[in-house]
Amino acid sequence: MPAPDTSLITKVVKQLSLPPAYAGSGVRGSILTAAATSYGFGADLDELTQPTGFDPEAARLFEAIVESAFLVANADGHFDQLEQTAFQHVVLAACGGFVGERQVVALLSDLQDLLLEDGIDKRIEMVARAVSKPEHAHEVLRVAALLAEVSGGVSDVEQSVMTRLAERLALPPGALEQALGEAKSALAR
Repeated sequence: MPAPDTSLITKVVKQLSLPPAYAGSGVRGSILTAAATSYGFGADLDELTQPTGFDPEAARLFEAIVESAFLVANADGHFDQLEQTAFQHVVLAACGGFVGERQVVALLSDLQDLLLEDGIDKRIEMVARAVSKPEHAHEVLRVAALLAEVSGGVSDVEQSVMTRLAERLALPPGALEQALGEAKSALAR
């Protein structure tokens, strides 16, 4: 695989940080970034004795969003070091400093173990269980579509995984095409 285009990575990071096109007015950030805030708080819970603002449901949502993109990235059975590094960089940058490198590395390691242990179908099921709202389901697809673009566009096998995610998330027909179209359009600018 050729090295990911750094200008494309920069565009993906920017899009992941922005609210999605379907967000209401007044929304300033993405669901990924909001969930990352809570996930980042979770790393320091052992050291804190006062209320932290940690929301376990938001942390689960963050993990589900990252896992959905991770599953798409692994769809072809190859997730080489170059792809892993690009993926990790994009997630870190999109989280705006709320999630540390150590956390992302540990999460990706856990996701790799779970994928090997459970298989892709069970992992898709687990992602769907962690997503309780329609806007969160749309965010799962949006993030997966944007990160799939980093590796040179969405392959057929990646689109197949996203189709299965959309179905399991009970999204309406056309939701995947909308996410893919928005990703392609946003990155073409």
